[in-house]
Amino acid sequence: MVLNKKNFNAVVVVEGKDDTIRLKQFFPGIETIETNGSAVSDEVLEELKKLSQKRKIIIFTDPDFNGERIRRIVSQAVPKAKQAFITRKEGEPEKRGNSLGVEHASKEALERALTDLHEVELKKTDLSYDLYRSLGLAAGTNSKGLREKVGAILSIGYGNAKSFFNRLNTFGITSAELKQAVEEAKDGK
Repeated sequence: MVLNKKNFNAVVVVEGKDDTIRLKQFFPGIETIETNGSAVSDEVLEELKKLSQKRKIIIFTDPDFNGERIRRIVSQAVPKAKQAFITRKEGEPEKRGNSLGVEHASKEALERALTDLHEVELKKTDLSYDLYRSLGLAAGTNSKGLREKVGAILSIGYGNAKSFFNRLNTFGITSAELKQAVEEAKDGK
């Protein structure tokens, strides 16, 4: 698959210029808007609101706390925006001391994230917190690792126990889908 202007009519929201450089390295026709960090300006939000009336918006932030904060802010301004995620492992830098980020992801990880998009689902899911917890995704000895694996399987990224549960509901993940993903994660598939 080749992403370019002709078949990729979306604007991708990223955190900074390094993310833009990385995306354009592999997908030269891609258009981005940079938030320039976690303090997303009102001007950027207004620009995104206007653009969303004509173009698809994809939020593609780093798999860390600030990236999630930016994702929430932009999602509130543009609720119909699609969501792209890389895993924490895919965003790891080669040099120690650098932070996680889209700018470190491989072409394959970026391509997968930009084609496996999620959107806020208005449908109610049958997922309960009791089931979520019983599957070992909260308050367990390996809950964090399991959430990370399940997030990768479902292509929805990583979150702490509360934010991950909320994300599952936001994207309309059903109990059956979650059970299957947990099974796959535990089997090591």
